Amino acid sequence: MADENGECIEINGVRAAFHRFNTIVVGSGAAGLNAADFLRRGGMESLCVVTEGVKLGTSRNTGSDKQTYYKLTLCGAEGDSVRQMAKAVFDGGAVDGDTALAEAALSARCFFRLAELGVPFPHNSYGEYVGYKTDHDPLRRGTSAGPLTSRYMQERLLEEVRGRGIAIFDRMQAVELLVGDVSGDGRALGVLALDLDRLGDRDRRYAVFAAANVILATGGEAGMYETSVYPPAQTGSTGLAFRAGARGKNLTESQFGVASVKFRWNLSGTYQQSLPRYVSRAPDGGDEREFLDRHFSDAAGMLTAIFLKGYQWPFDPRRTESPGSSLIDILVYNEIVCRGRRVFLDYSRNPSRLESGGKADFSRLEPEAAEYLANSGALLARPIDRLEHMNPAAIDLFSRHGIDLRREELEIAVSAQHNNGGLAGDGWWRSNIANLYPVGEVNGSHGVYRPGGSALNAGQVGGVRAGQYILRHSRDESPPTRESLLALAGKRLSAAMAFGEEALERDGRPLDLAAERKAIGGRMSRHAAHIRSAEGVREALAEAKAQLDRIEGGVKISDPNQLRALHQLRDLAVCHYVYLFAVGDYIARGGGSRGSYLVRDPAGRRPAPDLPDMFIHRLDDGRLAGMIQEVAYADGRCEASWRRVRPLPPDDAWFETIWREHAAGRVFG
Repeated sequence: MADENGECIEINGVRAAFHRFNTIVVGSGAAGLNAADFLRRGGMESLCVVTEGVKLGTSRNTGSDKQTYYKLTLCGAEGDSVRQMAKAVFDGGAVDGDTALAEAALSARCFFRLAELGVPFPHNSYGEYVGYKTDHDPLRRGTSAGPLTSRYMQERLLEEVRGRGIAIFDRMQAVELLVGDVSGDGRALGVLALDLDRLGDRDRRYAVFAAANVILATGGEAGMYETSVYPPAQTGSTGLAFRAGARGKNLTESQFGVASVKFRWNLSGTYQQSLPRYVSRAPDGGDEREFLDRHFSDAAGMLTAIFLKGYQWPFDPRRTESPGSSLIDILVYNEIVCRGRRVFLDYSRNPSRLESGGKADFSRLEPEAAEYLANSGALLARPIDRLEHMNPAAIDLFSRHGIDLRREELEIAVSAQHNNGGLAGDGWWRSNIANLYPVGEVNGSHGVYRPGGSALNAGQVGGVRAGQYILRHSRDESPPTRESLLALAGKRLSAAMAFGEEALERDGRPLDLAAERKAIGGRMSRHAAHIRSAEGVREALAEAKAQLDRIEGGVKISDPNQLRALHQLRDLAVCHYVYLFAVGDYIARGGGSRGSYLVRDPAGRRPAPDLPDMFIHRLDDGRLAGMIQEVAYADGRCEASWRRVRPLPPDDAWFETIWREHAAGRVFG
């Protein structure tokens, strides 16, 4: 219950362990662990990691056929520069220039750190780290260690953090961000956490972590969507930050794409380039149909659209008209949601339009697809043969989860995959709350069209930038004492603990936590995923507010082991309300279809003639591409503001000047 010094703290008659550190990192994904590792290497001794589970989360449990890491080009004769890479990130829209430049400038440093730790990025016999073009990338900046790149990153960084003796408080769920009314938007003073191994003991289930700095690295808000490719163990805690006063940024922007359902996984790359058969079935599994055919005018267009889905995996409204690859996402969604059917990928048989005389006829492909398969030596009989030749690990991955792609059709859906938005931060990854640093996917730095794999780089860079700022400005600050913490954040501590304790003591019918969470997921997948409309969002927002008010107003649970799910539900309720508000505000300002979502507009165009009206849309005209939406939440209400993006900083890298500024420490903010 107490820390190594035997300290505890008492709030409303409930005792809690009390820990003090200069810096706490909340979350144990690749971004948070890199921040902790950087701080310790920089001499920070008073440091810890607080996490729900070191083997949970997106870094550890997600990937794709070839999970990409985006960095400066490090191979070949093709020219690249920090400024060129920064411009590629910046040009994605709704991106701040200082953030883009930092991501580019530190990409090589962060990449080589991971390589030195043992992440097996491929290089040739001369040491060049080879690359390839990825989404929204003009050069060959993408690289990969295979389907599990982020897992390798998390595993190697976890080994390093443990080896450096950094304290890890495992199975600790952060449930309240402690903020004091010091100045401005307040200052982060630590977190309140639930000890998940001691929930049954009233005087042992809470732990208070007081800190001079808080690095929030809890990932994207994965639990908001019912149809999701995020690992089930990843929930997110952005709502915790909203409740504390942290502003959201670009909350309208997420990525969606075709993914497997039984085992959640992105079906990009060779999963599509092997040209599987898309099959629709009735709910009972009968009435098999190849449903793509009637929406494409010719075989070449349909087959090449499937192929292009490999490296145009995220849904993109610019590619929804035939023969665009994102028309496939719409057709899959139409079968499942509008027609009530189930959709599968079949790797055992070819699409009927690929065959002639019972055999694969690759002359039916457009040159881009045919040449790729030929160059890969993959002009083989069946999709499974082509997939096994190009990427056998992609088959093995599903085999390890009980799915044999040689014999079993793979059920799919268009699923939420990544939050491009999140919490607002500056070029040092500082939020509007002093001494709070959101890093990784929880930071909304990614804009509208991010290059594929840039999120992994951004998470590593964010940890370094936050660490640099802390080491320069607040490494010697003392964390709050018990007395000062109670004086500055006692009301917030008391209210957070009372929320759970009163739910246990309250009379009445227990809340069905699973049903409440399912309602949130269904609402977001229907109205704030890749298909959106003004009227749908208005309806969803009203429902979300009613649900949030009900939860915040006081509910009943019957078992202390439900405290974990109750606090998750509260944060998801807040978060999905804020996200829906952001989407509604964007549409009300004239925002159209962009990024990875379609906004219904009766004056727009229908992607294919026989699709329902819900898919009629117009492409965004770019009027908001140079703007960033920020949303503040307080007392059950949201407020949106818009600002111009911060431009790319000027190129002023004159050596003698920077040498002096670096020596004086002026380059660290």
